[in-house]
Amino acid sequence: MVRIDKDYVFEGERGKANLLDLFNGRRQLILYHFMFAPGVGGWPSAGCVGCSCYLDGVGNLSHLHARDTSFVVVSRAPLPNILQYKKRMGWAVPWFSSSESDFNVDFGVTKGESEGSGTSVFLRDGDNVFRTYFTTGRGDEMLGSVWAFLDLTPLGRQENWEDSPEGWPQTPPYQWWRRHDEYETKP
Repeated sequence: MVRIDKDYVFEGERGKANLLDLFNGRRQLILYHFMFAPGVGGWPSAGCVGCSCYLDGVGNLSHLHARDTSFVVVSRAPLPNILQYKKRMGWAVPWFSSSESDFNVDFGVTKGESEGSGTSVFLRDGDNVFRTYFTTGRGDEMLGSVWAFLDLTPLGRQENWEDSPEGWPQTPPYQWWRRHDEYETKP
């Protein structure tokens, strides 16, 4: 556990918030660092395709709330961009802008001009906040249901890094992903 002493500023639908506010009175917080910033594919009107796929898999938060746990999304995009994209995608999760702070840099998901994703977990003890867990890349994918579901199937993700028999469908990784409203409709 690492204690977080820096006072980060976020902007949400209800105004300015700090890290403690993101808990919404609960003891635990799961925070997804969503790639939505300059340099990310889709900018400025859309966020990362993979992050979008991940967020599509997040269900009703009441199950987490019942266990004293909040879930939020944080991006470097300004709040108006976030709200427009959130509406387009039909998501109800709390989403905050960190555009006015070093939050993503300090937590290792923004490195120079490169933007990354990740999942951080925090624990609140009174007014003290501790980061207790972080994962990114394939670690994030196990949390997004589409990848976990595909990994259970005989054909898997159908990506060329998999050790599949000759003739099984395979494409380069990441290229088949789309935002849910961008898949072509089959006739």
